[in-house]
Amino acid sequence: MTDATTATGRVILVGGGPGDPGLLTVAGRDALAAADVVVTDRLGPVAALDEIAPQAEIVHVGKIPRGEFTPQERINELLVEHARAGRTVVRLKGGDGYLFGRGGEEWNHCVAAGVPVEAVPGVSSAFSVPALAGIPVTHRGLSQGVAVVSGHVAPDDPCSEVDWAALATSRLTIVILMGVATLGAIAEALVAAGLSPDTPAACIADGATPQQRSVRAPLSQIASAADEGGFAPPAITVVGDVVGALDSPAPTSP
Repeated sequence: MTDATTATGRVILVGGGPGDPGLLTVAGRDALAAADVVVTDRLGPVAALDEIAPQAEIVHVGKIPRGEFTPQERINELLVEHARAGRTVVRLKGGDGYLFGRGGEEWNHCVAAGVPVEAVPGVSSAFSVPALAGIPVTHRGLSQGVAVVSGHVAPDDPCSEVDWAALATSRLTIVILMGVATLGAIAEALVAAGLSPDTPAACIADGATPQQRSVRAPLSQIASAADEGGFAPPAITVVGDVVGALDSPAPTSP
């Protein structure tokens, strides 16, 4: 039997893209194909694991809003435990693991534990999901930059570190992740800080999946429009003139 104390494996932090298995990178597929263990979130391309990683043990560590939750500390421990047993461990996340995915924390935990770790970047949902909904996050003449922010806590929450007032006057496209529950408060804060209530906005739910749907409305009405549509996480909100940048494509011939 192999001595687990000397058979250190490795951890690969893989960004799985926004949900469609076709948007998983080639490097991500290669990592999964080599995995002994896959520690996965619910937002990764989980449905494709039977095809891509049939040999791997799948460990689900979902974080469902107001539901099932695996503490980050336990996820960190799982990565190290499996790697120290000599296994190749893939930590699979949705989007890119370094954008609100706590991938940096997992990297540091592995390094501190003496476990080899590498990262495979993923296609970020912050840019790809708006694109799939017909929204470029920058567009010549409309936006020269984009700010990606977390809406996990409301602007008036003591834990909020986002300068919403500065964003309101930045003239940047604003992309809000994890902001369904706080969208009304965010819109109010932006308007109060000077952003026009008529600024175009869009909310896209279940991006890059067959269930993807979106709604567009002025900033002052986007929260109520999303609520009326029954939007729930995961959803992304885009605020800025880019929401209306693209013309509708011409219909294709039958």
